[in-house]
Formats: sequence, structure tokens, C-alpha cells
Amino acid sequence: MATSIEKNDVVIQSWAELCERVYEGSWQEDILRFRSNYAFRGLSDKAYRLVTSFERNCGDRAGLEYHLLRNFRKYARLDDVEISDSHWRWMTLAQHHGLPTRLLDWTYSPFVAMHYATNQTDRYDADGVIWKVDFVEANRLLPDPLKSQLSAANAHALTIGMLERALPDVRCFDTLSAEPMVAFFEPPSIDARIVNQFALFSFMSGPNRSLDNWLAIHSGLFRRIIIPKELKWEIRDKLDQANITERMLFPGLDGLASWLKRHYQPRS
Repeated sequence: MATSIEKNDVVIQSWAELCERVYEGSWQEDILRFRSNYAFRGLSDKAYRLVTSFERNCGDRAGLEYHLLRNFRKYARLDDVEISDSHWRWMTLAQHHGLPTRLLDWTYSPFVAMHYATNQTDRYDADGVIWKVDFVEANRLLPDPLKSQLSAANAHALTIGMLERALPDVRCFDTLSAEPMVAFFEPPSIDARIVNQFALFSFMSGPNRSLDNWLAIHSGLFRRIIIPKELKWEIRDKLDQANITERMLFPGLDGLASWLKRHYQPRS
């Protein structure tokens, strides 16, 4: 029997169908433009959950979130980055550099999501997946003061500035409602990696709450586009031809080396 998540699955049969599905629902009649309200997240295995790095690392030990961020702020040497004392900016910077946080990475770009669904060639024995979530509708479910920030700016996604004006830190967000909540926000352009990946973050009320469970309740807000394993090589090669590669998404020698390693890996 299909789960409440799997009932929203769409299994694509071709590259052309994949391109159609990711842009499905993006036409905005009021402005006569294609403007998608969806955030995308690509995973190399459809069995993978929407798990944050904090949940993977710390499990149900919610109290460790405070200590991780406190010590990151204490020991960080910011020779190349200027940052204020904002809790939200520190949490974003920590996530960007690999500290376990409640933040989950998303992108506005469906092609960046395709990259993450196909970049791990050792997972070409498994079907990939692209999660497609209506972040506009998700943010409309937020309580004040966050909803009022969005309304005042006539915006669909929160920004760091909005979060700072509304709440001093993420623990205050947890107190706004007894029900689970999720918010999507745009990170500041810390470096070229965030810019090139067209990044968007989500976070939930509580460091170890599951976004899968929240979406199962709000099933009208998402789709899962399943990429059969047999199509991964074709999609990967076409993304490379379109310059959606590690060289562009991770500017620098590390990204260049990762791209070349994968690009010249023989297909067995």
C-alpha cells in the first residue's frame, strides 16, 4: 500500500517529461509570466527522507543545538566573512560550512535539484527523486509575526532581515505555536556557492522535527518526481552539457576536481 508521501509520486519516463514536470504549475495568470512557487531538493535515492544534518548527527537530543551554535560562534575565525551578531546569520553560516543545524537545503532551480539527484554515480542502482514543495503556500501558514513580515514586503519567501525583525532567534520561533511549523527563507549571498546554487533554506519548529511528517499532513503542497535509475546517465550527461556541474555549483579547485572525477568516470 502506498504511503501518504508516495501517493504524490510522479514517475517520469524521459528527459522531456522531467523538464515538463518540474515547471508544471509555474504559469502565473495575474502577471502573465512563468514564475514557479516551488522549492526543489534533489536526492540520489528516493528512499532518502528529508532529514536535517542535526537530526542525522544528534538524533533526538534537541538541547545540543544550542551548544553546537554557541561553540561555532565562539571558535569561528572570520577572516574572509563579515557577520553581525545575528543568531540567524550565524546559523546560516554554520549550515553553509557543514555544522549540523535544523536548516535544510533547497533551491529555486529545478536543474540544480536534478544535479543532486544524479551526481552520485555510486547510487545509480537506485531511483532518484526531486522533492517539489510550494514554499509560498507553506509560508502563508506561518503565524504572526512572520506572516506580517511577508505581507509588509509583499514577498513570498522570508529573508534574514525579516527573520531578524520578527524574532531574535530560532528558539523564539519554536514558541509561536504548539503545532509543527515550517518556514522557507533566502540566505544572504555569503559566497558564490550560495549564489550559483540559487539557494533556499527551510527550518521547522524544533530542531529534530521531520519535514516528511509535516508534508504528509499537508499533501497538497508537494510532489515527488521520481527519476528511474535507467534514466540517470542520460540526465547526467545532458546536465553536464548544460554546464550544471560541480565546477559551477562549487566554484574553486574542489568543485573543479569533483566535476572532472565524475565526468571522466567510465560507465560500467
